[in-house]
Amino acid sequence: MQQPNRLKPFFENINFEREDNTMTVNFGPQHPSAHGQLRLVLELQGEEVVKSRPMIGYLHRGMEKMAENMIYNEFLPTTDRMDYIAATSNNYGYALAIEQLLGIEAPRRAEVIRTMLLELNRITSHLFWLATHALDVGAMSMFLYCFREREYAIDLIEDYCGARLTHSAVRIGGVPLDLPSNWIEDCMSFLEVLEKELETYEGLLTENRIWKMRLENVGIITPQMAKDWGCSGIALRGSGIKWDLRKEMPYGLYPELDFDVPVSYTNDSYGRYKICIQEMRESSKILKQLVPMYEESDTQLMAHAPNYISAPKEQIMTQNYSLMQHFVLVTQGMRPPVGEVYVATESPKGELGYFVCSDGSPYAYRMKIRTPSFQHTAILEELLVGLQLADVVTIIGNLNIVFGEIDR
Repeated sequence: MQQPNRLKPFFENINFEREDNTMTVNFGPQHPSAHGQLRLVLELQGEEVVKSRPMIGYLHRGMEKMAENMIYNEFLPTTDRMDYIAATSNNYGYALAIEQLLGIEAPRRAEVIRTMLLELNRITSHLFWLATHALDVGAMSMFLYCFREREYAIDLIEDYCGARLTHSAVRIGGVPLDLPSNWIEDCMSFLEVLEKELETYEGLLTENRIWKMRLENVGIITPQMAKDWGCSGIALRGSGIKWDLRKEMPYGLYPELDFDVPVSYTNDSYGRYKICIQEMRESSKILKQLVPMYEESDTQLMAHAPNYISAPKEQIMTQNYSLMQHFVLVTQGMRPPVGEVYVATESPKGELGYFVCSDGSPYAYRMKIRTPSFQHTAILEELLVGLQLADVVTIIGNLNIVFGEIDR
């Protein structure tokens, strides 16, 4: 008796020849140039991309739901794990949102230290981006040079908080520590080295024929396209739109600081590269302005708000009421007023916003986080169409996406 061919229905549904002669391929999620767990489903006509579909969700960790099941102080270290290249920016944005919910302000010295850490973190993030982006395109030496300077900056952050990647260097209401001795001198020495090495980077890349061929007129994001997809940060300023939350919706000490917002009108990957270099120079300028502010400020590091913030350690160890209040805050958590806030800050990648809704309990009733990499991944659906397959790697690296803040 002849056995039935069980594979026949399967083969009957396969179309071996297609009139459009296109091929569908997966780029990622394991590809080293995907910069995280990104899966791009690309439809190719030869080497040309005719359709692009970004697929996310391979790293999903449910951070927003975790925030709703942790007391407010517990969640702060978890924010490090979103954009793990710019942990301090995540810490600061979250702390600032909760402080507005509580109606408190950090002391002057705490704000100075926070801003120093933010701008150092901006430099380390940009150096990481330039190193990996150049490596993707083929400039291998840049990876080593950028990581050399990045290690010096990370050493400064480690001297302050003891951590190199996930800092948790900010607290709701201020900062935990004052700057160690000789920290400012070390920081100024680093800035001198950085400013000199930035010229070296430009000498290697800016007029490099291959670098310009790979980046110029590649990844064109028009101003209207940037607005339609909700771009921010360098991706927005690279399209000729001068928008930086530190200037347009100032927070912290930024209204007192003198710095420029670099803009490019070429709309391409090359213009975004030049903005990145200039932004590191502006961060260096900001850090130098913060030194006299630090020296003129008093020594208070945490806001005085007994209902929400623990007293200094000396009082906890010597005063019974401060000890009891500290015990309640640690075990039960603070109870913010009923209300909701949305606070946006300018992270190294763009607008990082925290929406917090409080019902008066020690847990956030709702927590939603607006991260820049999410929009910059979505735009790949339109941005890649019509380009060559080799340009896909260039554009993904140039947009500087990190999947920790996409698959929250």
